[in-house]
Amino acid sequence: MKVIFTDVLVIGGGLAGLRMGIGAKRRGHEVIVLSLVPPKRSHSAAAQGGMQASLANVIKGQGDSEDVHFEDTVRGSDWGADQEVARMFVNTAPKAARELAAWGLPWSRVTPGDRQVIINSQKVTITEREEARGLIAQRDFGGTKKWRTCYVADGTGHAMLYTASDRAICEGVEVHERAEAIALIHDGKRCYGAVVRDLITGELRAYLAKATAIATGGAGKLYRVTTNAVICEGIGHAIALETGIAGLGNMEAVQFHPTGIVPLGILVTEGCRGDGGLLRDVDGHRFMPDYEPEKKELASRDVVSRRMEEHIRKGKGVKSRFGEHLWLDITLLGRHHIEHNLREVKEICESFLGIDPAEKWIPVRPAQHYTMGGVRTNHTGESPHLKGLFAAGEAACWDMHGFNRLGGNSVAETVVAGMIVGEFIADFCDKPENTVAMPMGLVEEFVEREEAKLQALLNSKGSENAFKLNVEMQEIMIRSVGIFRNGDALKEGVEHLQKLLERSRNIGLTSKAPGVNPELVAAYRTQKMLKLALTVAYGALQRTESRGAHFREDYPHRDDQQWLKRTLSFWRDENATLPELQYETLDVMKMELPPGWRGYGAKDYIDHPDTAKRLGEIEEIKKRMESKDRFAVQEALMPFRDKLPGELRGLNERIDEPLNG
Repeated sequence: MKVIFTDVLVIGGGLAGLRMGIGAKRRGHEVIVLSLVPPKRSHSAAAQGGMQASLANVIKGQGDSEDVHFEDTVRGSDWGADQEVARMFVNTAPKAARELAAWGLPWSRVTPGDRQVIINSQKVTITEREEARGLIAQRDFGGTKKWRTCYVADGTGHAMLYTASDRAICEGVEVHERAEAIALIHDGKRCYGAVVRDLITGELRAYLAKATAIATGGAGKLYRVTTNAVICEGIGHAIALETGIAGLGNMEAVQFHPTGIVPLGILVTEGCRGDGGLLRDVDGHRFMPDYEPEKKELASRDVVSRRMEEHIRKGKGVKSRFGEHLWLDITLLGRHHIEHNLREVKEICESFLGIDPAEKWIPVRPAQHYTMGGVRTNHTGESPHLKGLFAAGEAACWDMHGFNRLGGNSVAETVVAGMIVGEFIADFCDKPENTVAMPMGLVEEFVEREEAKLQALLNSKGSENAFKLNVEMQEIMIRSVGIFRNGDALKEGVEHLQKLLERSRNIGLTSKAPGVNPELVAAYRTQKMLKLALTVAYGALQRTESRGAHFREDYPHRDDQQWLKRTLSFWRDENATLPELQYETLDVMKMELPPGWRGYGAKDYIDHPDTAKRLGEIEEIKKRMESKDRFAVQEALMPFRDKLPGELRGLNERIDEPLNG
């Protein structure tokens, strides 16, 4: 048995994983990052539109601040977010954007003077300030009051990932590629590392570490149509779940992006609509103002996706041999804009659809895009259930997104959470009591157990095919646990998934190769993915309300009185076919922004009994502190700075808010 020791083991080589690794390495700790693929091929590269940070550089972002970004994020979450974490995030986002610039990220920049933009389908001339010359440019995105999304044309994730990867190399962060963590090593109280399979040789190794961090991205491949890469199967979520100790949070919260191209589901950035693109139906009619007269195409993603599907249900979809779809029209932006700011969109349309989006409309329909749920953590990024286990990015339920995330907040979260959690991981490793002192016999037991599972699959005479089970799971998820949900479909979906899980215990393989063996990989991953799918479906069945991306047709109202709670999923029994659910209550009396109307979508929610009382307290505090600045008022409403690492507590400078002023 080969054992590798390190201070910090990061599982996942995308933006969140790399940034955590950089943070811990800078503090003097040895770091190993495990990645299924070379880091620069991680799914972070697929982020197109940009990252949100309240820099207030462009004229349409003037007046933006952490306060505005915070409100947008909480409203976007449909009040499911942890508001202290949301505050930590918005305070650190400008620092993260500027750090990336210092590392060489080629942000699009502001050119002063007049420029034409499309706003509400009309050409408008805006004038950028001379003071903003050369500063980071920002575009409009859904669910935001200000233009806040920093971008690199429409290849933001690609540029960010390459920059972070190069920085990790510069800092000496060690990366082990083609390596997959298939189980966490723990003693029931403390996580000590992972059992890792070499995807080339099939060899199992034990990686032991003071701190283990999961940053494996989302679980989009639970669904048939997704914008996610093929490696986004939720295995990081699953290995935490399979400990029986660590819990997953809000797994029923699954976001569908409005504009996946038909039929492939490849993402077309929200930047298209942020820059002025329109959604049209079979008649060429722009329909979003009919549903959302204020935000139109730029309501939050959960709302736009539902409105699109609702419009198709009314017979307004465009029929094709791949099913019905709607149109995304960016022709009005002009060829120059598309070829300079939406180059990746143009290439996708040319390569996969055979069309020029400067001349023809793009066929789109909502596709699974983002997993709000993940490994439940506290504000430091550590699991409250399993000491030494951390998580960040889409694999975590840190919980700044609640039940719906805003566009641009995810790729921002990767680097922001990476900055913050990386520091807390280093703090954890600095403590003498957190050294690795696990009996080697227990390590051997974990490795032998995983080896036995793999051998059982290789030797199995079972009749089930892993690939077919996976496809059946994806079909069930898209049919029963999609954009529109109801009790009957969810119950049926849960029952079908339970049967699939039982059938997955009888998988047979035709290939017995221990090394490179896609059939073996599909077998053990499918077993894990089915457990994950059940946390999504069962959590959705039990949550009898609609909140954010979780929409129940039989319970269409957001119910703050009964359901202002975070779902926790555990898998205590290896032979079980359902997760165990628990709930964390969100305390309205500690909220800076108590529940209310989001500013878009339906207004038919059921108030929490404490909301009026808390609103009264907030008004009283604001009245008492009329002479104080916004920072003092915010601190009185909900203190959060003490939760940040010391070096990240400082204020952020803007043109209209200089620090020396």
